Amino acid sequence: MSAVWTAIVALCVATASMKAIGPVSFGGRKLSGRAASVIALVAPALLASLVVYETLNSGGRGIEVDARVVGLAAASAALALKRSMLTVVAVAAVATALTRAIA
Repeated sequence: MSAVWTAIVALCVATASMKAIGPVSFGGRKLSGRAASVIALVAPALLASLVVYETLNSGGRGIEVDARVVGLAAASAALALKRSMLTVVAVAAVATALTRAIA
């Protein structure tokens, strides 16, 4: 088994363990309203930070503004207009491709 597959298996086991810790530690008790609201906001905040990092990252050389930023802006505009997710992805892809073609 290669090192990559070993890492994937280890991450899968760690993820399953972390998911099991919550129900085991709390048993039948309910979370407080504040704790539940904080937990509900963790995933969107993490996803948003990953999107920003991947959009502005230039391979470890600092911040780089390129066609990906245009695609992100186009996707944000489509989301603000409440378009379907398929439309959002298509708009972002077209905007990014056009920007790369022009630049």
